[in-house]
Amino acid sequence: MTVPPSSLSPAGVASRDVVILPETNLSARLYLPQSQVSSTRKLPTIIYFHGGGFIMESPFSSTYHPYTDALSAKSNALIVSVNYSRAPENPLPAAYEDGWSALKWVVQRWDPWLRDHANLDRIYLVGDSLGANLGHHMAMKAGIESLGVRVHGLVLVHPYFWASDVSEEEAKSSDMAEKLWKFSCPMTVGLDDPWINPMADGVGALKKLGCERVLVCLAEKDCLRQRGRVYYEALKKCRWEGVAEIVETEGEDHCFHLFDPESGRAKDFIDQLVSFITRC
Repeated sequence: MTVPPSSLSPAGVASRDVVILPETNLSARLYLPQSQVSSTRKLPTIIYFHGGGFIMESPFSSTYHPYTDALSAKSNALIVSVNYSRAPENPLPAAYEDGWSALKWVVQRWDPWLRDHANLDRIYLVGDSLGANLGHHMAMKAGIESLGVRVHGLVLVHPYFWASDVSEEEAKSSDMAEKLWKFSCPMTVGLDDPWINPMADGVGALKKLGCERVLVCLAEKDCLRQRGRVYYEALKKCRWEGVAEIVETEGEDHCFHLFDPESGRAKDFIDQLVSFITRC
């Protein structure tokens, strides 16, 4: 179910939909705290990539719209939630190409909200599940190609990474992970494709990550938890010059905060994200 944007949500946020690239129908939903609409104050700017296996969900869904609205309100941030292409109609790497187009669009300030409110020194790439995968690759590309600005932070919420060499515990979910990946990316070389395994080219490849800070979020019962921890440990070992942090929520599963947003743990989790975004 889709949810329309709002001139004023119960959380006090204005939202509206924009077209980024008319030729490909790439679009986004923008969120701006209502208290800032008439202000020229520059705000932290979050580029958000939703999850859904690259095959479902959107910024406009009843799952993501309330969450992104709340995140904007609590962090007092301008959010650009990207409606990237999805498989099977648009298999990967289409979503990665859309993500990069959206990032460049933000930096170029093509929208009046961006011109008036975006602090380009405080850009954060945030995503959950396969959206976190997308966020990682945008940060990698930003470290290789010049954007004109440096991404300040990267937040990976229960990131979807995998590999051919997994633990015995992870192997129980390997068949599902492989099928989903091959469906989304039929041209893949397999589970050691760098798109899904960031360490496929060696830990040293991560030193090119083009951001200053990283927060990796894990959930204790999530089958992707170990891959997220491997990523964090690899980032700590390589020569990347930024600061990496990790948090893990006990007793919860993959993207629990989206499915039970009113729970105490979900609220605590969002507070952790907000703290990361606002404290530096």
